[in-house]
Amino acid sequence: MKAVVLCGGVSPEREVSLNSGAAVAKALADFGYEAELCDIASISEFIKSWPEYHAEGVFIALHGGWGEDGRIQAVLEAFGIPYTGSGPEACMLSMDKTAAKLIFANAGLPVPSGFIATRGDEGRGRAEEYLRKYGKIIVKPNGGGSTVGVTILSDIAGYGAALELAWQSEPKALVEEFIEGEEATVPVMESIDGGIFALPAIHIKPKSGFYDYKNKYTSGCTEYICPSDLPAETNDRLAALAVMAHRSLGCRSYSRVDFRVTPEGGLYVLEVNTAPGMTATSLVPKSAKAYGLSFGEFLDEVARFSFAIDRG
Repeated sequence: MKAVVLCGGVSPEREVSLNSGAAVAKALADFGYEAELCDIASISEFIKSWPEYHAEGVFIALHGGWGEDGRIQAVLEAFGIPYTGSGPEACMLSMDKTAAKLIFANAGLPVPSGFIATRGDEGRGRAEEYLRKYGKIIVKPNGGGSTVGVTILSDIAGYGAALELAWQSEPKALVEEFIEGEEATVPVMESIDGGIFALPAIHIKPKSGFYDYKNKYTSGCTEYICPSDLPAETNDRLAALAVMAHRSLGCRSYSRVDFRVTPEGGLYVLEVNTAPGMTATSLVPKSAKAYGLSFGEFLDEVARFSFAIDRG
C-alpha cells in the first residue's frame, strides 16, 4: 500500500509537523508501506498533483492551522481522497477549545471554567475575578496546540503580555482557571469491528516548570510513565472520560485526550487532539507500545481503518 504523508504546512507547529511526518514515513516504510513525504505549502497545489502520487490515501501528520482545523480534511473529502483521522467537523470543533468545552460540558464531562479574551474585550475584570477565586489563571490561544503561546499567571501584572503572546497565534485567547495538579493523556482508537477503546493512560511529569513546548519536545525534560502509575480507579476514569470526549466531538479513527489530575484525584478534560504528535518523544506511540502495538502496527491500524471510512 502507498500512502502520502502530509507534513510541514505553514502553522506555528510546522517544525513539530516535519518531525512527525518524517517519523510516520519511516515507520510506515519499515512496516512495508510505500510512504512518500510531502511538505505541503498549498492545499490547491497538492490536489492538482494528487494523481501523480498513485497512492491509496493520505496520512495527515500536520499540526495546527488548516492541517488540523478541518479545512484540508474538507478538501480531501470533496475530491474523494482517503485520509487518516477525523472528519472536518470534529477537527474544527477540537481546534476551537471553547466550542469543544461546551460540547464536553453538555456531555457531562468536567472542564475548567474560562472565557474568551480579544483585543476588543480583554476581560481584565474577569481575569482579576478568576485570580481572586482560583489563585492562578492560564492564558493560551483558543485554537493553538503544542503549548505555543501559553502563560500561567498568579497576578494581573503580566496579563497584557500573556494576551499579546496568545494573540500572536490567533485573535482569540482562552483564559481559564489554572487547575493545580498533574498532566495525563489518553489516546483513543477505533477498530474495524466498530469498537472504540482507550489505550493506556500516560502520566506526564515535567522535571521542571509546567508541560510547555520545551518540556514537550526536548528529550529528557519530561518523565512519561506508561502505563500510568496513577491509582487504578483514576486510570479507569481517565479511560472512560477519554472515550466519551472522543465520541462527543464525533472523532474518527484515533485521537488523544489531555487531562489535568488534581491532588484529590479530580479529573478535568482539557482538549482532544485529532492529529496528535508522532515524533520520537510523542505520546501516542508510547501508549500504543504499552498496549502491545509497535509504531508501525499502530499506524497500519490507523491507515487501514481510516481509508475504509465512508466519508460520504
